[in-house]
Amino acid sequence: MNTIEQIVNTQREYFNAHNTLPVATRLKYLKSLKATIKAREQDILDALKADLNKSASESYMVEVGMVLEELSYTIKHVKKWAKPSRRGTPLAQFPSKSYVLPSPYGVTLIIAPWNYPFLLAMQPLVDSVAAGNTVVLKPSRASAQTSRVMKEIVESVFPPEYVTCIYGESANAEVLDCKFDYIFFTGGAEVGKKVYEAASRNLTPVTLELGGKSPTVVDETAKIDLAARRIVFGKLLNAGQTCIAPDYIVAHKSIADKLVECMKKYINKLYPDALNCEYFGKIISERHYNRVKNLLSGNIVFGGGYNDEQQKIEPTIIYPATLDDNAMQEEIFGPIMPVLTYSTESELNKILDAHPTPLAFYLFTGKKKTEKKLLQRVQFGGGCVNDVIMHIATTKMPFGGVGTSGIGSYHGKTGFMTFSHCKSILKKSTKLDMPIRYTPYSKFKDKLVRFFMK
Repeated sequence: MNTIEQIVNTQREYFNAHNTLPVATRLKYLKSLKATIKAREQDILDALKADLNKSASESYMVEVGMVLEELSYTIKHVKKWAKPSRRGTPLAQFPSKSYVLPSPYGVTLIIAPWNYPFLLAMQPLVDSVAAGNTVVLKPSRASAQTSRVMKEIVESVFPPEYVTCIYGESANAEVLDCKFDYIFFTGGAEVGKKVYEAASRNLTPVTLELGGKSPTVVDETAKIDLAARRIVFGKLLNAGQTCIAPDYIVAHKSIADKLVECMKKYINKLYPDALNCEYFGKIISERHYNRVKNLLSGNIVFGGGYNDEQQKIEPTIIYPATLDDNAMQEEIFGPIMPVLTYSTESELNKILDAHPTPLAFYLFTGKKKTEKKLLQRVQFGGGCVNDVIMHIATTKMPFGGVGTSGIGSYHGKTGFMTFSHCKSILKKSTKLDMPIRYTPYSKFKDKLVRFFMK
């Protein structure tokens, strides 16, 4: 028996002893986790700086702060979420009442990525613990410093039979050989397929948070300067290593030149001399850096520089880009911005159809008709109108993908429900037993059944 199997078996024994069922216990540990994160904030910020060169301001805004927000919201509401919720009961079931009881799955596995290593490990951890599960947390080896700090935090808050962080101890394949009761994976589509395949061997339910080429459409009615500012912010956050970053831009030909000029202006304003800018992020590893660098081709009208020693790539605009450009063949996951153009609706649809089911979709427009049409037509996980990225920054809406960009969603109550099995329960009265369901059947009984069930 390997180490992971021992951890899983120990956690299953702990879960089967009903140690995680009391909501008071869950709250106790969630509050302790929140206090520990606050106490270790500087260590987390330092680790994110070491791994990704994130500034303290950016790290708090998009990682630490969002985890604390998830914790605060969950601590406030988890008692209500865990209660049975009444449902209507058909008249044919009289006398009885119906309710749904959220129930934890058991031993859960959370596999986290490197690009937002703290946020994308701790948010699902909060949701799983709130739902009453035990957790095996596997953060990424690539974000070594942040993973190390998270392991220390987890070990200081939870007993290992409740939550264990297995950073550095095993590969995905070894972990996936074990039987879990729920698997939550965030990462690339290719690894996501392997996780899904492994889960299928035990019929284990999964959530897959993947990615894809998320488009940003800017039409002729948009406020161009504002659109450019928000696109540049969203694209260059974490040096473009964001699963919901605006991957490419599709601009109406009548405003494309102006949009590109405004984007140049805001790149220079937000990240002056980006390769030497202390708060502009680096690419996480040499392998990822070389992959992104190979996408620097086509009609580059801004940027294009890079620094091999620091693993930094300059914010780059490719304009006009085409579907044949290297940057349009895969998810970029870096600070490269292809700008394609369209004149007609059919041209726009052709571009969008080339990369179906993205994780995010962004639209800048002043037309409600355009907004309604495109939001209905394009199949995507979530998105924004006249902004980018910010739909993720709420505990009150679900976040997740569709099709090739993922399965399932989480955040807030949705996250609690993701890690819960909803037991449907009908409680029948013992004071009265309607005879119409029992044989022998008769015309009178048939009439009664048809009266109630129509």
